[in-house]
Amino acid sequence: MTVESATIVDAVVAGAGQAGLSAAYHLRRRGLVPGADFVVLDADPAPGGAWQHRSPSLTMADVHGFHPLPDAPVPDFPGTVPARDALPGYFADYERRFGLPVLRPVRVRAVHDLGERLLVETDRGDWSARALINATGTWTRPFVPRHPGADLFRGRQLHSSQWQGAAEFAGQRLLVVGGGASAVQILAEAAEVAKTRWATRREPRFRDDRFTPELGRAAVSLVEQRVRAGLPPASVVSVTGLPPTRLLLRARELGALDRVPLPQRFTERGAVWPDGHEEPFDAVVWATGFRAALAHLAPLGLREPGGGIRLEGTRAARDPRVHLLGYGPSASTIGANRAGRAAAVAVSRQLTAAQPPRETALL
Repeated sequence: MTVESATIVDAVVAGAGQAGLSAAYHLRRRGLVPGADFVVLDADPAPGGAWQHRSPSLTMADVHGFHPLPDAPVPDFPGTVPARDALPGYFADYERRFGLPVLRPVRVRAVHDLGERLLVETDRGDWSARALINATGTWTRPFVPRHPGADLFRGRQLHSSQWQGAAEFAGQRLLVVGGGASAVQILAEAAEVAKTRWATRREPRFRDDRFTPELGRAAVSLVEQRVRAGLPPASVVSVTGLPPTRLLLRARELGALDRVPLPQRFTERGAVWPDGHEEPFDAVVWATGFRAALAHLAPLGLREPGGGIRLEGTRAARDPRVHLLGYGPSASTIGANRAGRAAAVAVSRQLTAAQPPRETALL
């Protein structure tokens, strides 16, 4: 820590994905001065958040539930354009249009309590701030569960975040593990060229209807209950079920949604199920989601005994100077927009309340 050389600002926004840019937009609208009163620190080398890292096979036609950034309609991209080619440009234009003070690449290493202020320690210097809006997302923390024998398997293992398309698996035997949208996308693509098997911990729940605002609110409410209790947040998909997207319908058409339970253990050549039968595989794709990238907040001691960070709105209950976006109920593009605004309003009020009255300031 280098407290003396830290750059002084009122607020730091960590992350320039959907949530971080939404917060920055609303901070500016509320009168905070970009670069002086607040700064946005982004670990990526270019705009776009997690979208710039998505598989080239995910096209705009199959992007599910993307919501525009505040005051910026999404251009009418052709459905065949990869999302990772289209959306980063949209994010870059947004930063320029609203003059948002994004510095990159800057990786936040740790956040420390200095009493009245927070010290945000990074690989490119330190910032001293009275508030932190944390929007570091999940993309950098892919989750692969420990499973018996997985370390013995001699085939290829990869997380869904590393998926670059099915061509490299042509003619192979592929086990896809996980019950979310990423697993469905991979199955729909891989079943065209490979022999696939789908394994999930629980029976997947399929919806016949499209996603509705009412269903979304109900799902977010259930996730929010866990966060308020200080428990790790569950995924929204685990609550809402799988909608009838084009990819799901294609996977079903190819016979790739014949789900089996998780294998009991892995072997050098494949996997063994509880009934004793073994299947050989060339590769295993772990479509098992992500965890929130929050290790840099560990010095603040925000976690509850249940393992999660309890929130009151967007504020961390154990330190109201810290706001978490993209965590729990705000882990969606529309949720991130709303949370960004809520955090900006709260930070603006906090900073205003901390200012001395005009009469006192003149003495």
